[in-house]
Amino acid sequence: MFLSVLSGLVVSIDAFFIGISLGLQKKCKFLYLAVINAILLMLCIIGFFIAERIYKLIEVDADIIVGVLFILLGLWYILQYFISAHFKCSIEHSNTAPLKKIIPVGLVMSVEAMLITMGITFVFLPSSTFLIPTTVALAHFGYSALSFYLARTKYVKRISPVLSHTISGVALIIYGLLALFVEFGIYPNGNG
Repeated sequence: MFLSVLSGLVVSIDAFFIGISLGLQKKCKFLYLAVINAILLMLCIIGFFIAERIYKLIEVDADIIVGVLFILLGLWYILQYFISAHFKCSIEHSNTAPLKKIIPVGLVMSVEAMLITMGITFVFLPSSTFLIPTTVALAHFGYSALSFYLARTKYVKRISPVLSHTISGVALIIYGLLALFVEFGIYPNGNG
């Protein structure tokens, strides 16, 4: 049980940097972040129930699928930033209205949280509990709310977007590696 909660906290760290990104947009309100996280909670719960049902349909061990997918997701997250920064088309650099910037960020964050919930549920089945979607959703809200307020200070504005995207991607890669470690017996299975 402890490892599933810890997994939810570790892989939700990217929400900290999403909160910074939103907080640095002067027209973004905390209410927008609250709405994003309410949708995120619903998707995490849906992801938890979907994962339990499709787990039986997967012929390959779910730990391997989850591990590889999260490593690829982390690498994509890092590379996507560098590609978008190179072409100057990232959300931080665009001149569109704030709501048009926030909606895609909210969708990506919510769907990613749902996938995280499904991944953790796969790894810890059959002992998965409702703590998994709850932890993922609360961690996303806590990290993003904290960083949203920190972004309004002069200190956080100095954080490089490269650093924030890299840390977010590495957190996802670490979770992918943990899932593979569970599969290959390097890391104890999370039945505790």
